[in-house]
Amino acid sequence: MKFGGTSVQDAAAINQAATIVASRSERAPIVVVSAMSRVTDTLIRMAVAARDRKVGTAISDLEALRLRHVSTARELLEESRVTVDGRRLRDSVELEIENQHRELENLIRSVSTLGELTARTQDAVVSFGERLSSVIITAVFQQRGLPAQLVDSRSFIITDDHFTGATPDVSEIARRAREVLMPLVQSGRVPVAQGFIGSTLEGVTTTIGRGGSDYTAALIGAALEAESIEIWTDVDGLMTTDPRVVPRAKRIRVISFAEASELSYFGARVLHPSTVLPAVEKAIPVHIYNTHNPSCEGTLIVAQPRASSALIKSIAFKRGVTIVNVTSTRMLLAYGFLRTIFEVFDRHETSVDVVTTSEVSVSMTLDNTERLEGIKRDLSGIGEVAVERSKAIVCVVGDNLKFTPGVAARLFKAVDHTNVNMISQGASEINLTFVIDEAEVNRVVGLLHEEFFRDVDPDIFD
Repeated sequence: MKFGGTSVQDAAAINQAATIVASRSERAPIVVVSAMSRVTDTLIRMAVAARDRKVGTAISDLEALRLRHVSTARELLEESRVTVDGRRLRDSVELEIENQHRELENLIRSVSTLGELTARTQDAVVSFGERLSSVIITAVFQQRGLPAQLVDSRSFIITDDHFTGATPDVSEIARRAREVLMPLVQSGRVPVAQGFIGSTLEGVTTTIGRGGSDYTAALIGAALEAESIEIWTDVDGLMTTDPRVVPRAKRIRVISFAEASELSYFGARVLHPSTVLPAVEKAIPVHIYNTHNPSCEGTLIVAQPRASSALIKSIAFKRGVTIVNVTSTRMLLAYGFLRTIFEVFDRHETSVDVVTTSEVSVSMTLDNTERLEGIKRDLSGIGEVAVERSKAIVCVVGDNLKFTPGVAARLFKAVDHTNVNMISQGASEINLTFVIDEAEVNRVVGLLHEEFFRDVDPDIFD
């Protein structure tokens, strides 16, 4: 059971999470928690301020963070008579918050002294979000009578040393998770672990990327061959599109792993893109539930849902996209040309989303332009480079796309007054992706939703 930042954002949300976990106590839950909402952003901002030697600003943010966690703990544990090591539960939690606060302050002052913020140090700083929330949440569970046991995810989520976006060592995680967690579960305890954070084999703190708490839960679930993985968030599940763009959007009752993976990659923010991968390998169903509406059945993600008449399941989109065009007559009938281009992106550690090619040109989309100037410089030795900004990717996803002729014609007829920059279909049989001007996203997504979701299968959508 993974609870995201908005599901543990304050005392009321944490109490609700405790109620939900208690309702599943007979199913031997393992709980993974995120930092309280906006805490990770605050920690990053604090670290950057310290790097820039704005130590006063950093310490002010640090104190606000301390007060937020202390006040939340006091509100939740005010009446508690439960004791830990001879101390009242609330006193024990406050002592741990103060200890972590001093450790974090020392780290921030070190960053300020050096005027340098490495990726390794940033991971150390941001890890405190999950470390602090998990202390409070474990205590609340204990106060409720749940036999909760705080565990440090860094003892079993083992990764490489690619700080801020580390890759988990799945086999080592499986071995260590069984060693650390299974004895607790078998003794009737409820382990509470931190999402998002891990460590190298040498014990150095790492993170597995923003949104990585979902991934943590899936890694644990796969390691222990759980009966299910539950992602508790602030929405009722995956939707046919973003309801902020199309208020008539429907909830998807059931969806395939493949479809959910495509949606998460192309902009559906409910799931971390890698979440479903460990579950797919072990055929473990993933449920998405709303902490604030626990009676809703949410969305079920399975390897192969039953056949449906639904042509598509959802429309995802990603704003803030940049197109890079490379044109060169040397490309004509030449082998190795694409490899040369993609080696440039590899050197600059920048991923590409959508690719289209012609005889003499290649077009690629990026959503991370931090290293764009260096990429352009290197590509200019290959051919003429042109950059188009303020674009968006729209992705239509559905298992039935591969079985239904004429989908592209129907789709582009619905948006026939829209300038389409790139089209990609075939790399995945279940999606059709195209690139448009960012300003057109709301209109285009609305038109597509009206075209494909006029009549819906009630077994698939609600």
